[in-house]
Amino acid sequence: MSNSIVFMSDEHNPFYSAVYGHVFLRTPNMERLAAEGTVYENAYCPSPLCSPSRSAFMSGRRVHELQTYNNCNVGLRTDFPTYGKVLRDQGVYTVHFGKTHVYDAGKRLGFSEIHHGKDSKPPGDTNFRRRPLAIRKDAAQRADGYGVKETAFDGDLNVMNDALKWLREAAPTLRQPWCLTINLLNPHFPQWNTRKYWDLYPEGGDLPRFGKETGSADHPYARDLRAHFETDLFTEEQVRGLRRGYLGNVAFIDDQLGRLLDVLQDIGLKDETNVIYTSDHGEMLGKFGMWWKCSLYEDSVRIPCIAAGPDFAKGKRVETPVDLHDVQASLFHAAGAARPEHWAGDPLQTIGDRDSERVVFSEYHGHGTRSGAYLIRKGDWKLIYCTEAPHQLFHLREDPDELRNAYADYPEKAAELEAELRRICSPELEDERAHRFQQGQLRMLQENDFGGAL
Repeated sequence: MSNSIVFMSDEHNPFYSAVYGHVFLRTPNMERLAAEGTVYENAYCPSPLCSPSRSAFMSGRRVHELQTYNNCNVGLRTDFPTYGKVLRDQGVYTVHFGKTHVYDAGKRLGFSEIHHGKDSKPPGDTNFRRRPLAIRKDAAQRADGYGVKETAFDGDLNVMNDALKWLREAAPTLRQPWCLTINLLNPHFPQWNTRKYWDLYPEGGDLPRFGKETGSADHPYARDLRAHFETDLFTEEQVRGLRRGYLGNVAFIDDQLGRLLDVLQDIGLKDETNVIYTSDHGEMLGKFGMWWKCSLYEDSVRIPCIAAGPDFAKGKRVETPVDLHDVQASLFHAAGAARPEHWAGDPLQTIGDRDSERVVFSEYHGHGTRSGAYLIRKGDWKLIYCTEAPHQLFHLREDPDELRNAYADYPEKAAELEAELRRICSPELEDERAHRFQQGQLRMLQENDFGGAL
């Protein structure tokens, strides 16, 4: 049996790291973890939005099963057991530091210990109306959120310092397997840096290679998101500043990962502890004129996944698509604990290097698009199934930037991937179910005078 540490950042597009091929951004501690372990080259989140993705990871359930469609926390079910509780009930000591942002308050999630939970206060985000589409009127002001602020990392440092203190002082005393989860907020926007990190990458203040003039930017869902967030109003100066600040925030996260690896080495637990670095979703960073997440395009839905420790081979790269459910399943495998059979995912430790038949699923029902969308990744192919817009099919090995929709050219492949989707859920039924649920949330907001959504 092995201990496990999940180090989860927020909104890290994996392509902004040296491990996943960035040309000048150095992430030496991610590279260090990769050299000591395994890189999963095609990792996805369950849904490209904070609460849906984190709730799915916490519970082992699909987003449409949980009905955590958005970041509003009104009317949610709270009776789903978490991995922290299920592991604890089997004798694994489970500890959580940092952001939760799931379907229930941190103190009720069943971990042995939870610290700095940062629960989202009711009602959460109320700007999720989709019929008609809500426009987030303050969104363009977000584009000013970059530059130097010496308190930029104080919150994350408080979480990290306390987590490392627990690792130094408490972990060595335990006589049972343990699982530690650390959640930091960076590189999530706003892109504030301390001076040290802002000065690292002045060349990072560049422009996206593919902007809103690109064909994929004209898809109806992409236009919806740009309208919802008012991103067409961003100036060139703001775009450059946000992109530069993002690199500084990634560099900060990399340094915190390095601190974690150093402490694990210092206390003599490295050889019996798995470390997995990942994130809850990606970040568009201006590609196709889009920002933040909420899209099933690769930059939004992809996540880093690097795992090292006694369960993982050194210097290995796995092409088979995986997701956060697989990361969570790995914690059970490491501890030798039983995982509920109806939970999604397989342990990373059991997934082959190049399984062209394995299917990964993601979905989005949140703010900024008129209706639901679903992703199926199988081999080199990716289907985005849209319930109120044209479907998209991409061959990612030949077209990694998703510039050419091949849906009309490969009808048999599109049908094959759609059949995989329908084995998981009915996209039409789940879309309408989501709309009904959200209409109920809107009524509850109105009845409780929360405002903002109407």
